[in-house]
Amino acid sequence: MSFWENNVNLPLGYRYSALYAGIRKATKNDLSLIVSDVPAAAAGVFTQNKAMAAPVILSKKNLEATGGVARAILTNAGNANCATRTGMKVATETTRAVAKGLKIAAAQVLPASTGVIGVELDSSKITSNVSSLVAGLGPDRFEDVAGAIMTTDLVPKKAYASLAVKGGTIHLAGTTKGSGMIQPLMATTLGYIMTDAALTTGELQRMLRKAADRSYNAMSVDGDTSTNDSVYLLANGASGLTMSAGDKALFAQALNVLMEDLAKQIARDGEGAKKLVTIDVEGTRSDKEAMRIARVIGNSPLVKTAIAGSDPNWGRIMMAAGNAGVDFELKNVDIRMQGLLVCKGGLAKDFSEVELTKMLDEPDCHISFSIRGDGRGRARFYTCDFTEGYIQINGSYRT
Repeated sequence: MSFWENNVNLPLGYRYSALYAGIRKATKNDLSLIVSDVPAAAAGVFTQNKAMAAPVILSKKNLEATGGVARAILTNAGNANCATRTGMKVATETTRAVAKGLKIAAAQVLPASTGVIGVELDSSKITSNVSSLVAGLGPDRFEDVAGAIMTTDLVPKKAYASLAVKGGTIHLAGTTKGSGMIQPLMATTLGYIMTDAALTTGELQRMLRKAADRSYNAMSVDGDTSTNDSVYLLANGASGLTMSAGDKALFAQALNVLMEDLAKQIARDGEGAKKLVTIDVEGTRSDKEAMRIARVIGNSPLVKTAIAGSDPNWGRIMMAAGNAGVDFELKNVDIRMQGLLVCKGGLAKDFSEVELTKMLDEPDCHISFSIRGDGRGRARFYTCDFTEGYIQINGSYRT
């Protein structure tokens, strides 16, 4: 079933705003706000990094305090507000300023930050711009928010979906950012998904966790988990439509599709990346084992550099899979690159290296690792190649 629309129809009842507050060095929007016109059911998943940033800690507290209700998401780019002396003070002051400007409870504001770690953030750069940020709110400024949350991203990342139900159509819109320091663990990079469906917080949380496991948690750029990873799912019921149990099941599918799309956009836009790599693993004893193999293959610098150089070196794939801590017999392994069988039964298969090298020059690459037998486990993982561009970007990130 397709959930996509020919025309972009944003969910009802949300407004967006963005401006330049002087937080980042480049003169481009670095402060944004998403507001629901009515209290929205809200769910979130967050980084598992122990060096958790202040806005993540405060957002978790706010969701707990409200029982999963939110009205606004405030984001600054250019500074992670992490590992600083004033981190929690800044997060608290800025959310209170937004709450005052919107005339809502401070706990209904979810803060998020992205950028350099360990640098003090001047809260006045945010608080002094809140009135302009609120004044600039409009239902047609979603794309401005998508651009304002970017850091090293080369392109804004957006996705849309819709679901026909009795009496009308429910809409979803999502935006995300991420290009480096990407290996989400039960969370994401910064990601925001809004819908005008009427769903409970409990329903949203269950759907979000399942969708995250199939998307952001099945994606990596460099194997590093950010201190600031947060994704929020808001449902404000502004469509006025009632959903049946079947409708809710279809909504969950639409959410999965939308989040997979966003995750693939992140992997494709990985720092210095030129290729999106999709890895399929099957034949393990469980899906969890398949994901372990897929993740290790996807994070292997040797695999990623081989893809960057269009080198059909399937031995690196075998090496990486063998380091995943999952039992398998070498003789049962088949490996395909771009659909071409390069390893059969654990041994080299005759193929044209010239042909496969040319196929690996494409911007989309596919690796398949199959274990023969009666194992039913399977997983799909998204990553990108490693190029010199990654080193250049991260070698000068602060300068």
